[in-house]
Amino acid sequence: MKLSTWLFSILMAGSLPGAWAADQNVPATSSLHVSADSKLKSQLPPEIQTRGYIIAGTNPNTPPTTFYKEDNRTLAGREIDVMNAIAERLGVTVHWQDTGGFDNIIPGLKSGRYDVALANINATKPRLEQVDFIGYFNASRLGIISRKEDNVTLFTSLQDVCGKTVGGGAGTTQLTRLDIASKACVAAGKAPINVTVFPDRPSGVQAVVSGRVPMFFGPYEGLTYQVSQVPQLVMSGQIHVDDAPVSIAFPRQSPLEGAIQSALNSLIQDGSYQKILDHWSIGYGAVKEAKRNQDIFQ
Repeated sequence: MKLSTWLFSILMAGSLPGAWAADQNVPATSSLHVSADSKLKSQLPPEIQTRGYIIAGTNPNTPPTTFYKEDNRTLAGREIDVMNAIAERLGVTVHWQDTGGFDNIIPGLKSGRYDVALANINATKPRLEQVDFIGYFNASRLGIISRKEDNVTLFTSLQDVCGKTVGGGAGTTQLTRLDIASKACVAAGKAPINVTVFPDRPSGVQAVVSGRVPMFFGPYEGLTYQVSQVPQLVMSGQIHVDDAPVSIAFPRQSPLEGAIQSALNSLIQDGSYQKILDHWSIGYGAVKEAKRNQDIFQ
């Protein structure tokens, strides 16, 4: 196998071919199973209790968040495990759908296509004007990768990339952070950051490998996985931010929110939630309580 072909297969693991794109009931696997709680199930809306499943949208990207396994059809990852465990605790199942892109998530929720969505979605106040949230993962650690051969000096601030080119994924909060940092560069008399937008994380990472861009900015856990799989890459920057957690997203005022919040908190309390995160080597991101909407930002 040619090197370029091997790299492409590694980088695109989790970005499914169109066969399982939007509106499909995509198969998924879980690393942990939990028992049902009839009292929590009684909190579900009657419609969900009757049909017996929750429709969840996700944007398969890279391990360990949400991705396709080697068969290119079965979902796995942190988001899959967390939501499947919540559903099991509520005595129902999850029907997973591929949103076909991160930018399709909020429109899909607003149109009623999905009951919930999980795809490394940061809760933000602007997004809260369109959808509701329940937080479930501490997103305060971000990363920037580069090629080893470039010998980029390790850094911990976006001010260290003033005047440089950095990639980010379309529709992500990382692009907002790069824009804010770029304006701060200019205010300090430095050159702005040249931000290059990619449709998703794998395409941005591939651009770093090929030399089209020198760096890519994204979630620490996902980029750490990419670095572990692609020997040409290295983590050059660890950026710590005071950010709201990665969250489950819902249509506004969804009647599902109370039941899902209660189920998630029960998983936190009995240790199942921590086991899921530890399975994916991201236990550092555990939250002590699943908060909802405005409470997330307090």
